Amino acid sequence: MGDDSEWMKLPIDQKCEHKIWKARLNGYEEALKLFQKIEDEKSPEWGKYLGLIKKFVTDSNAVAQLKGLEAALAFIENAHVAGKTTGEVVSGVVCKVFNQPKARAKELGADICLMYIEIEKAEVVQDELIKGLDNKNPKIVVTCIETLRKALCEFGSKIITLKPVVKVLPKQFESREKAVRDEAKLLAVEIYRWIRDALRAPLQNINSVQLKELEEEWVKLPTGAPKQTRFLRSQQDLKAKFEQQQAAGGDEADGDDDDEAEVAHVDPYELLEAVEILSKLPKDFYEKIEAKKWQERKEALEAVEALAKNPKLESGDYGDLVRALKKVIGKDANVMLVAMAAKCLAGLAAGLRKKFGTYAGLVVPTILEKFKEKKPQVVQSLQEAIDAVFLTTTLQNISEDVLSVMDNKNPSIKQQASLFLARSFRHCTPSMLPKSVLKPFCAAFLKQVNDSAPEVRDAAFEALGTALKVVGEKAVNPFLTDVDKLKLDKVKMCLKKEKPAAKAPPPVEAPAKQSGPPKKAPPAKAAGPPKKGKPASAQSAKSKKAPDTKEIVETELSPEVCEEKAAAVLPATCMQLLDSANWKERLASMEEFQKAVEQMDKSEMPCQALVKMLAKKPGWKETNFQVMQMKLHIVGLIAQKGSFSKTSALVVLDGLVDKIGDVKCGGKAKEALTAIGEACCLPWTAEQVVSMAFAQKNPKNQAETLNWLANAMKEFGFAGINVKAFINNVKTALAATNPAVRTSAITLLGVMYLYMGAPLRMFFEDEKPALLSQIDAEFEKMQGQSPPAPTRGTKRAGADEEGDAAEEEVDSGAGDIMDLLPRTDISDKITSDMVSKISDKNWKIRKEGLDEVAAVISEAKFIQASIGELPMALKGRLGDSNKLLVQQTLNILQQIATAMGPSLKQHVRNLGIPVVTVLGDSKPNVRAAALSTLNTWVEQTGMKEWLEGEDLSEELKKENPFLRQELLGWLAEKLPTLRTVPTDLMLCVPHLYTCLEDRSGDVRKKAQDALPSFMMHLGYEKMIKAAGKLKPASKDQVVGMLEKARAVMPAKPAVPVKAAASKPASSAPAAKPASGSCTFPLITGVVGKKPPVKAGAKDEEDRSGPIFLLVPNGKEQRIKEEKALKILKWNFITPRDEYVEQLKAQMSTSLAKWLQDELYHFDFQRHVKAIGAMIEHMEPECEAVIGCLDLILKWFTLRFFDTNTSVLMKALEFLKLLFTMLSRKNYQLSDYEASSFIPYLILKVGESKDGVRKDVRAILTMLCKVYAASKVFPFLMEGTKSKNSKQRSECLEELGCLIENFGMNVCQPTPGKALKDIAIHIGDRDTTVRNAALNTVVAAYNTCGDQVFKLIGNLSEKEMSMLEERIKRSAKKTPVVSAKQERPQREHPANPNATFLRKPAQEEVPNKLKIMYRTYRIQARAQNAHLEQSAPSIPKEFQLDLDVFENNHTCASDIPDLVQHKLDEVLEPVMIPERKIRSVSPHFDDIHNSTASTINFVISQVASGDINTSIQALAQIDEVLRQADKAEAMSGHIDQFLIATFMQLRLIYNTHMADDRLDKKDIFKLYSCIIGNMLSLFSMESLAREASMGVLKDLMHGLITLMLDSRVEDIEDGQQLIRSVNLLVVRVLEKSDQTNILSALLVLLQDSLISTAGSPMFSELVMKCLWRMIRFLPQTINSINLDRILLDVHNFMKVFPKEKLKQLKSDVPHRTLKTLLHTLCRLTGAKILDHMSMIENRNESELEAHLRRVVKHSANLSEKGVLRSDDKVIKAKVSDILSEIFKKIGSKENTKEGLTELYEYKQKYSDADLEPFLRNTSQFFQSYVERGLRMIESEREGKGRIQTSTGDSSTVPISSNGEDMNAAAYYERLKILRQRRGLENSTPEEDRPPFGSLRPPVASSTDMLHSKLSQLKESREHFQQEQSHSHSPTRSSSPASNLDDLKKRLERIKSNRQ
Repeated sequence: MGDDSEWMKLPIDQKCEHKIWKARLNGYEEALKLFQKIEDEKSPEWGKYLGLIKKFVTDSNAVAQLKGLEAALAFIENAHVAGKTTGEVVSGVVCKVFNQPKARAKELGADICLMYIEIEKAEVVQDELIKGLDNKNPKIVVTCIETLRKALCEFGSKIITLKPVVKVLPKQFESREKAVRDEAKLLAVEIYRWIRDALRAPLQNINSVQLKELEEEWVKLPTGAPKQTRFLRSQQDLKAKFEQQQAAGGDEADGDDDDEAEVAHVDPYELLEAVEILSKLPKDFYEKIEAKKWQERKEALEAVEALAKNPKLESGDYGDLVRALKKVIGKDANVMLVAMAAKCLAGLAAGLRKKFGTYAGLVVPTILEKFKEKKPQVVQSLQEAIDAVFLTTTLQNISEDVLSVMDNKNPSIKQQASLFLARSFRHCTPSMLPKSVLKPFCAAFLKQVNDSAPEVRDAAFEALGTALKVVGEKAVNPFLTDVDKLKLDKVKMCLKKEKPAAKAPPPVEAPAKQSGPPKKAPPAKAAGPPKKGKPASAQSAKSKKAPDTKEIVETELSPEVCEEKAAAVLPATCMQLLDSANWKERLASMEEFQKAVEQMDKSEMPCQALVKMLAKKPGWKETNFQVMQMKLHIVGLIAQKGSFSKTSALVVLDGLVDKIGDVKCGGKAKEALTAIGEACCLPWTAEQVVSMAFAQKNPKNQAETLNWLANAMKEFGFAGINVKAFINNVKTALAATNPAVRTSAITLLGVMYLYMGAPLRMFFEDEKPALLSQIDAEFEKMQGQSPPAPTRGTKRAGADEEGDAAEEEVDSGAGDIMDLLPRTDISDKITSDMVSKISDKNWKIRKEGLDEVAAVISEAKFIQASIGELPMALKGRLGDSNKLLVQQTLNILQQIATAMGPSLKQHVRNLGIPVVTVLGDSKPNVRAAALSTLNTWVEQTGMKEWLEGEDLSEELKKENPFLRQELLGWLAEKLPTLRTVPTDLMLCVPHLYTCLEDRSGDVRKKAQDALPSFMMHLGYEKMIKAAGKLKPASKDQVVGMLEKARAVMPAKPAVPVKAAASKPASSAPAAKPASGSCTFPLITGVVGKKPPVKAGAKDEEDRSGPIFLLVPNGKEQRIKEEKALKILKWNFITPRDEYVEQLKAQMSTSLAKWLQDELYHFDFQRHVKAIGAMIEHMEPECEAVIGCLDLILKWFTLRFFDTNTSVLMKALEFLKLLFTMLSRKNYQLSDYEASSFIPYLILKVGESKDGVRKDVRAILTMLCKVYAASKVFPFLMEGTKSKNSKQRSECLEELGCLIENFGMNVCQPTPGKALKDIAIHIGDRDTTVRNAALNTVVAAYNTCGDQVFKLIGNLSEKEMSMLEERIKRSAKKTPVVSAKQERPQREHPANPNATFLRKPAQEEVPNKLKIMYRTYRIQARAQNAHLEQSAPSIPKEFQLDLDVFENNHTCASDIPDLVQHKLDEVLEPVMIPERKIRSVSPHFDDIHNSTASTINFVISQVASGDINTSIQALAQIDEVLRQADKAEAMSGHIDQFLIATFMQLRLIYNTHMADDRLDKKDIFKLYSCIIGNMLSLFSMESLAREASMGVLKDLMHGLITLMLDSRVEDIEDGQQLIRSVNLLVVRVLEKSDQTNILSALLVLLQDSLISTAGSPMFSELVMKCLWRMIRFLPQTINSINLDRILLDVHNFMKVFPKEKLKQLKSDVPHRTLKTLLHTLCRLTGAKILDHMSMIENRNESELEAHLRRVVKHSANLSEKGVLRSDDKVIKAKVSDILSEIFKKIGSKENTKEGLTELYEYKQKYSDADLEPFLRNTSQFFQSYVERGLRMIESEREGKGRIQTSTGDSSTVPISSNGEDMNAAAYYERLKILRQRRGLENSTPEEDRPPFGSLRPPVASSTDMLHSKLSQLKESREHFQQEQSHSHSPTRSSSPASNLDDLKKRLERIKSNRQ
């Protein structure tokens, strides 16, 4: 017993680890309750249990394990941190739970696994379950498979990854255990539901019988796609949608079908195992494939064909095999072998998918060339091969090869190439076909539509039609401008034909998508943001085109028609004078012309006619400059105002170019040209103008044309400019003799450089050095400038398109430019001789080969992508043993990169990745060269190609420290500059984590540096998820690093929004700060992308106004939003970007713009200035400061994470002034403000600098003036859990100060809990922490004396001696808390109870009641340590300190008045006076802004010493309890309320009843209120069940004491009161938790038998309650925790062994105990012996022996009555029927139905024996059954019909066996009869009825009274009306206890009836 009391005192988490299983069981039970109670999923309480949850599920004791599993499930469901425990807990479940025999344990284990999946840990759970399949114990295997099946069934295939499951499934079908095979079959059926036929391939090799069975099961499955029925936490939107659908009866919207289709689609390829085939090739394959005999070659190919049929192939070096097959296709004369080789290639491509992409460039040209074959069989094989190859690569990579055959002489090749493209386009999305790819193809198709061969033309039309279908007309139309209408119609016809075909492709497309979902998605994805402008540019192209399409049909008008049209709109005089010889008349004519044009409407203006009139002689040869100026001005006007077409433009352009160099007219000419450029689009106009200018010889015109063009480019943007056309003219200009022309050309190049960047220089590398240096100087000037935003060109295209067009240019500009360079095809120069030299054994010959290659590339300057077999040869040299050759090869690769340009992309796989491998070289100079090469390549290719696929992750996997550190360093540098990356980057993460733990320090450092860059693209969540797969030791380390990386994660480069074209220049600078950023203010600076604030005069003016802006209700709105979870809650370990951004957005309305810029600047000095400004403005703008106080405090919490001390000191200076100001204004912080500031301030209390700590302590002291000290306390308690010892010690010191200044009530949640937590630190390793903890406990000792020792719990001897020593040394010797301290405290109570709970600490004469309560509690603790559940252990916001409270009954005067409710009289004789309604103080309202705290406060008043106060409180609680919707608010407060109630009962009993000064009516009124409240409470089962065992025990004690209080009878209506208590007791017994109440009664009985002082009637009444409980055990047995009950009985029998019980005066206790045990044995049988698990030492009592005797006895009885086997069955059936009937009779609802069935059964089987069923029931039940049967008989015979008030039929039974019934039964029967005859209450009766006889189905006449008692607030009229239906209020008083008297009265009533 001593042991029990030892562990009972431990905290829950320590109990859970205790070596005694009972302690653990108790711990788990308490933990379960705690977990269900904690509402905040991020509460620090969860953290305590993180390491324990595995122990919960792996407990060695089966009983404890079950409870542990329940607690673990609650933890996982509710705790935010639960995910961290996934691996270890699921592993524990698999090994230690799935092998348990109890089904419940397995069920809970499976639930735990499913709950982990729900909280987003599916991968880890799945891994552990799959590991479990290898366990040797078949039970574990079966349960693992079953759990996987459940998970798949509920969560679906999107969340449960099927690939690993399918991989292990075939093995399960081979198991020797049938159970495993059966479960595997069920799993296979479930998987088939989700992925359908994709499962067939992986299971094709299982036993044919099993496969057949599966097929049969699969056929039975419904065809509809399955739906996910359980959802992850992140899928709440889907869950809501699903629930709506369920509610709507499962009507499926169309959208849902799509979802389902998507769910059902799984790529079978992913589920397959890869096969390694290279090693299986015949050894002589390469000899045979070269053999002269075609049969041998055929054999070799057949071997490959068989291997290539494997649907999934292992990756490897297939280069030699592919080259061999390529050779057969290209050169073999036997066409049958060509077809076979093509099939082999198709098989390899399909099996390798993306991994085959490396070889695509090698085979595509050969296949295309081979299309010259005519045989359909060969052509078909080649088509299949090239289609399969296409799916492994991208169109960009093979575009060069396809374009090169598009103008081949052989029509078959052209036709097949076009058809191949048409098929390829079908697999593409618009983003895969950007303009740069489509443009060359369309040009080739346009050539082919004019081909002489009809099949070539048709193929080209089909390809164009497909392209139109895929990317839309807007994108393709710009390329179709020169196609005549007939051909255009044919293309559109193909498009229409294509439409059904386009619907058909989904079947075709499905394999495409399957063939590499990862492959296809990333390009589209990566192309997303950069391609932003593509659709828009296509659109703008279309819109530019729009006028053309109209104008194309506008033929050139004849002079006559023009004149006619012009005459219609121009004045006659104007027409006549146009060609007058007099210049003045021409001038006048022009003026009229101008006026007419200005007044003309756009629709009426005949532009072509008007410009032709202007060109009429003298036209552009006009000699008078004034007339000429007018003419040019009019041209501009017409272009601006009319529908100006290219036809009209061509009339005037020549003339305008002629005048552009004119000194007087040049300006007007340029204006006109600009207007035409706007009307007809600049690219076209510029091309015409430049070609016209250079067709002339006039240098002035040429120079001015170039100047105009340079300016126009800036105005219009660069979109659509034909660079190639200009470059030739610019080169001509550069060679001009006239310096002005050269200067203009260089200026134009400068402008072009703005848009094109460095590639532009490549066009001019052949120029003379002098000229080149001038060009370079111009480019230098432009360096770093960004191109201006276009201001023109929007007239046609629409405002937003102009930006997009420019951006599109940014994306494709450089690429397009590179395409324009004249490139040489060097494939012919790369001879086989050169390649063999490079591979020679002699290094000198190898060097010679490399020299030759370098010479070829240097000579060609710009080369095409096709470089023959050079890639393979160079790849070999990268691994050369001679390092000089490796370096030479790297130099050649740099050369190739520069020469080849963007087309280099297709060589990234076969040449680029091998360069990465060189980074692992041991020589630094080789690594440096490789890095330089890598960067040169990336400049040309971009990063996307490098990051796609598994290549980089494979490199990182290699355990080479040099390779790892170089590669990670390179990635850390490159990744931050990218806007998007392919998803394949995720593949590198596991290897990155490995590098974090690498042996090499350099590798570890580089890996840490790379973490933020990876996180920036993949996101923190994904990275953490990936870390979940690591071993626990590694995981913790990695997670810590991830947290750090999260804080310094760079922002992604911002998407250019405005001035999109500025990207090339601006993206690089933008990226630098981003990548270098280390703190979040810097990040915000980058995101904001604002240049530093210029401190100009204008800014100074801006800073003059107020800086804090008052926003009405702004703070309230923010609080609402945070509560509604619309914004992030301010709660983090380190601030992430999203918090900073959110705060910045919120502050924008509350602070001056300039201040916000300063606050979020990345320069800390700006922060210091900003805080200085805030200090200056704080006082004058204090209202606004308070209005945005929450935001200011949040911003300062961010500063606490800065490392800069000057900012921190300035911040603390501001905060001190701020809190001083708030205190002066009497402002109180809200919880919202406090919770987002105080925790972060407390972090700084542990700062190493003394100055900082001192300031923080000063601020904490000020805080208590503006925020309740009791609320600051929990924050400081949380601070004591820190790892920083300084922080722990400072927080403890601060807690000590709070206790000193504010008393013990500042301790939250309770003084006991708080001091226990503080006392833990007495054993801390750090001396300062130990001292601080001791000082704090001493402060508590000084406040409340020796009570401290009780509150701090168990300390070790050493710690206790330290404490005692410190207390002795303490100067203070328990002084009384002075009144001075008291008063200020009351001004701001620490909590609502504080005012009336606080009292002098040492009161001289403790109240008798207090001593009684203490003694009583101590007794209870000693006897029931295992069940101590009294209220103080439950943490509540406002806890009642009952001890304190009982001492002081005068506190009523201090209590703020409650909100009053009118109470009518409870009973007729009792008048409840109406109370004055007093207003509640506003301060009180502030405190009680939450329901819980209000309820706490009211409950605390229930136990008040002032009767009226108590009645008011009870009335308010009754108000809550009476309203069903509000009653739930009481949940969680029941124990508290009951404690207050029985305290009040004890107070009345001990104090009020003894006080003669008090009016007994008042006491009666108080009793009535208490009982009324209790009746209301215990009529609600959900609330009643919350009452704990300890509290129920005290309550029953109080009620029974009240019933036995003789003084109550002296009060008027005392009898009524006692009857009400009687009913209340019955309610308590019925509605409470049956285990708790039974336990409470047993303990109460034990106490009452021990106590000699108590009345014997007390134990008798307790036993009557027990008998009643026993009678209902058959109904309640299932809800009772038998283990606990048996433990209580064991404890009882320990104190009262059989002998001791028999020595008692009465044998009833002995009989009661025997009956209880007998009943339990009868109901549970031998299983009762399994429920003794909580009893540690069974030998301490006779319980086990007694139970075994009873069980054995009942077994013997059943053996004696064994019947013949055939009778057994009949008897069993009869027994089942009768037991069912008796069950109905025993239940309240169906009792009448049961009696009727029993009557009918007896009629049918007259010899039926009911004796066995009635034998074990009480006498009363037997007579009740007989009565009921007689009643039915009399009804059936029509003798009469009697109905009782409760609906129970009953007649008077005559004792069938003549035995004496007990008094209770007689009394009950008498009462029923009296009630029926209307005699109830009229017979004199003095004694109170034994309440044990009250039974719910039989309603007594006092029911009405009791219900009225419970309805305190009903109106008097209603009460009177109710009473009139009931009985007369007089109650008789003649004793009825005499048995004979009862019998006589019974007989009398019977004779009356007859």
